Amino acid sequence: MSSRVQAINDVASPVYTADTQKTYQPHRKKTSRALMGLIIVLSFIMLAPFLWMLGLSLKDNQALMLGTDAVFHFPYTLQNYVDLFHNSSVFRWLINSIIVSGSMTLGVLTLSSLAGYAFARLEFPFKRSLFIIILMGLAVPEQAVIIARHQLFSELQLHNTYLGLILPGLSMPFGVFLMTQFFKAIPKEIDEAAVMDNASKFKIFWKVLLPLTLPAQATLAILTFLQSWNDYFWPLISATDKSMFTLTVGIASSQTNFAQSEGLGFLSSQAIFSAIPIIIVYIFFQKHIVTAVAGGAVKQ
Repeated sequence: MSSRVQAINDVASPVYTADTQKTYQPHRKKTSRALMGLIIVLSFIMLAPFLWMLGLSLKDNQALMLGTDAVFHFPYTLQNYVDLFHNSSVFRWLINSIIVSGSMTLGVLTLSSLAGYAFARLEFPFKRSLFIIILMGLAVPEQAVIIARHQLFSELQLHNTYLGLILPGLSMPFGVFLMTQFFKAIPKEIDEAAVMDNASKFKIFWKVLLPLTLPAQATLAILTFLQSWNDYFWPLISATDKSMFTLTVGIASSQTNFAQSEGLGFLSSQAIFSAIPIIIVYIFFQKHIVTAVAGGAVKQ
């Protein structure tokens, strides 16, 4: 009888083994919740400037002239965004930024992919020396060559042209380094299998290896696009004609010259409108960035 009672007690009472203690740890849940709360708070802090500008863009300019605390009170209006379609050069600046950033991104992807494939897969004279020289470009700040670049583009009459805004950004040593390392991570057995099928080097690059580098290309494309979209220094020097302004230069000129006449709410609506393409880029490419950070497309 006592043995039966003992058996029933063993079944009814939970047995905490070493594995059970590993899985049941309440303090870990509390730590996870605290960490999640901290992340949420930090996210709101990072979003605060954007939310503040969004609130300003939804307020009447006359109300904002009395004080920016009006952003916390009703009513709100979309009139500032309606005015963008009538009396603003922001659409011209937006087109300029799209052309410059898009062309620069395509150019960097093309040159970096070709250079990365050559440095990772081909053998040619002075290969190592050339790669080191390219990497040295990472240590040269743009401001150190700005005078020489300005004189060169003035001689070539490329200022106030799309070509003059695009060409300097095509030189991206980081892109060459990233694509070289990614091509090196791809097993060479893939090349050997393609050679056995009588594939040329260009065919191996274009149809076999290049599709495997899509995560790296997506990452490089976003970094290049953002750098070009937010670039202010070179467009400020090269584009002196208002019709050739990019968004960064155009909005900055509005803030300095026309802030009182056009209104704080209208300027904020311009800034919010200019951020929309960046948000779209992140939405469409975030999956590829995660894949690249997680380890790439191919593993040994």
